[in-house]
Amino acid sequence: MATPAGAEAAAAGGGGGGKKKLIIIIAAVLLLVIIGGGAALMLMKKKQQHAEDEDGAEAPAAAETSHAKPKPGTPPTFVPLDPFTVNLADKEVDRFAQIGVTLEVSDPKTADTLKAYMPAIRSNVLMVLSHKTSAELLTREGKEKLAREILRESVRPMGIELEDEEEEDSAAASKKKKKKKKAVESPVTQVLFSTFIVQ
Repeated sequence: MATPAGAEAAAAGGGGGGKKKLIIIIAAVLLLVIIGGGAALMLMKKKQQHAEDEDGAEAPAAAETSHAKPKPGTPPTFVPLDPFTVNLADKEVDRFAQIGVTLEVSDPKTADTLKAYMPAIRSNVLMVLSHKTSAELLTREGKEKLAREILRESVRPMGIELEDEEEEDSAAASKKKKKKKKAVESPVTQVLFSTFIVQ
């Protein structure tokens, strides 16, 4: 009879040790889950704060230049337009220009958006070119002014209105009391000429 009583006591003692081990394992797993969740939460907060800091730091610079800034280390995307052949506005002789234009944008998504508006963009650029004279296009200043006008007209079909620099200067000189409008960010960062022939 002593044997069965000893066996029951041993079974009770062994079962208690198994329960203790189970409780320790569950507590350890819960502790690891809590620590892992806390670490993940802290990392997410740091990433969010870092992203907000970057956005806050880049926003004033982008507003001042009114051009979208590509992310450092990423090459820009180029959208070439078919060459334009236009009669110029010279009155004394018939002159024409053949001009190849490429638009530089910050990312491929913007390039796809521009391609969707391409007929309207080409029409706007043709209107600008047809009002130019050969004398205007032969100087460096004339080419730079044409690039600014093409930039302004290339984003107009998308509902983006950019101020011309000359208009901004004259408006600022005449009305200093009036608040300056917030600069609009342009998806086109630069206008490049691939060919430029005036005859």
